[in-house]
Amino acid sequence: MGKTVWNKLNSEQKEALFAFNEEYRKFLSASKTERKFVTNSIALAKEAGFKSLDEVDEIKAGDRIYVNNRGKNLCLFVIGTKPVKEGLNILGAHIDSPRMDLKQHTLYEKDGIALMDTHYYGGIKKYQWVASPMALIGVVCKKDGTTVEINIGDKADDPVVGVSDLLVHLSSKQLQKTGATVVEGEALDLTVGSIPNDEEKDPVKSNILKILKDCYDIEEDDFISAEIEVVPAGEARDYGLDRSMIIGYGHDDKVCAYTSLRAIFDTKTPERTSCCILVDKEEIGSVGNTGMQSRFFEYTVAELLAKQGETSHLILFRCLTNSRMLSSDVSAAYDPLYADVMEAKNSAYFGKGICYNKFTGRGGKSGSNDANAEFVAKVRRVMDDNDVMFQTCELGSVDAGGGGTIAYILADLNMDVIDAGIAVQNMHAPWEVVSKADVYEAYRAYIAFLKDMD
Repeated sequence: MGKTVWNKLNSEQKEALFAFNEEYRKFLSASKTERKFVTNSIALAKEAGFKSLDEVDEIKAGDRIYVNNRGKNLCLFVIGTKPVKEGLNILGAHIDSPRMDLKQHTLYEKDGIALMDTHYYGGIKKYQWVASPMALIGVVCKKDGTTVEINIGDKADDPVVGVSDLLVHLSSKQLQKTGATVVEGEALDLTVGSIPNDEEKDPVKSNILKILKDCYDIEEDDFISAEIEVVPAGEARDYGLDRSMIIGYGHDDKVCAYTSLRAIFDTKTPERTSCCILVDKEEIGSVGNTGMQSRFFEYTVAELLAKQGETSHLILFRCLTNSRMLSSDVSAAYDPLYADVMEAKNSAYFGKGICYNKFTGRGGKSGSNDANAEFVAKVRRVMDDNDVMFQTCELGSVDAGGGGTIAYILADLNMDVIDAGIAVQNMHAPWEVVSKADVYEAYRAYIAFLKDMD
């Protein structure tokens, strides 16, 4: 294995590492949805001196600016001493995670049980999401223009909901199915109640609707304009007898988003303008007006340029071409229990620091951004100059599968991009695992990139 981050730390550095990770653990537990992540990020940004772009008429070196897109997409900038048109140093991460969403027509009663119909979001092993306590977190937008926040299941005294599983005593036929079909998508319905009221039709459903009316003043039809996510209930926890890891929901990719966020908070006035992009919808293709394929980021950079007196489209294109980006996204951590799908010498290991994926994709690099060698060399220099431990890796064996990130989308804007993130075990499971050493070293890597990448 060789040396790890742990081996190079003195007692003071180790104390800083554990303190940083405790702050991350708490933030992760409180930010399970993209909306909550943005809300909590803006609160921290304001404490760090950031202002909304709408409040700023002109920008100058040292200004700290954020732009909120529909509550699910956030850009933050620290303006550099060089003009914005000379390019940005960008950290980009996504804040959505695999989960289940309530359908618009969700609540129904069957055989004395009230249930809610769901649609899973992102790539999941469906059988992992049954027989576990789940929380309901999101918003209900009513016709009168008001928005009701929903958060049921995350407090210690809250009720939780969940998807039932078939008892093993009656599972002989079920266990003959493949992992992909042992639980079907349409069977991921939540059990939410069993007490009837006095209504003749659907008395259990009627009682649940009464509870929702009393507690949140919402009607059944309000689910049509709701976004309520079904996520694992409870806090992230220290993992391992040595407390060297964190197990929690949504490390992919909130662990890179948080470390990127903290890096830009701790960036002083740089030469090149620093940027942190937090986006939605990566798990389903980066689509929509809050995903990375939206033109929101380009429009925001154009606004910055305009506040420095630059309004030409050509200047915008030059700015983007001159920009450099770390696509801050997680990679697969080597797991000795599943070594057959890993390629040991090109895998990411816990405790070895931030991991760089020159390319991702599937098979023959299909769907990948493949960073050019010149840019990789510059990144290596910055890491070494700042004593940041890093590793290079691929996402498993060549023919075992693969995946992608937002990297190719920013590369389409003609900037240099490489994937740079944190190794994760149990990726896309309800509970994922990261090494605290890698979390802290990624934070250090992101600061170094914002400060020193030319």
